[in-house]
Amino acid sequence: MENYTMEGRTYRYYGQEAPLYPFGYGLSYTTFRYRDLVLSPPVLPVCANLSVSVVLENAGLRDSEEVVQLYLRWEQSSVPVPRWQLVAFRRVAVLAGRETKLFFPVLAEQRAVWAQDWRLEPGTFTIFAGGQQPGQKMQAPSEVLSAQFSVTGAARPLSGC
Repeated sequence: MENYTMEGRTYRYYGQEAPLYPFGYGLSYTTFRYRDLVLSPPVLPVCANLSVSVVLENAGLRDSEEVVQLYLRWEQSSVPVPRWQLVAFRRVAVLAGRETKLFFPVLAEQRAVWAQDWRLEPGTFTIFAGGQQPGQKMQAPSEVLSAQFSVTGAARPLSGC
């Protein structure tokens, strides 16, 4: 085997074709709503970490659990990258009619790309938060929120941070 690229070999690199059973696929006995996706800071230096918060509400009549998923998308990159990458997830139990605010760190190394070494690059990124992957055909009602942030500074090796 001489071609070690992942393109066309794993769902993360399938282009526009969605996987049959993506991560988090399944049904729920209630309805969850997402709101107030906040990225802090919205502009950060190349080696800095990002803090993400989102409010999850159980709008249904039953107590239930939701797997909250956080995905990262590079808007431009010097090398091929996945359509989006899972950077955090958490199973959360929420009582019927209640809500909870969740916090997630997104570390600088989670934005690194492989270009003969792990590198951090400046640019624009999108964070997705919800009960499923972005663009997934829904089996159960679930929202996916998105927000963008920017990274400033010069590209540098991850080891230089």
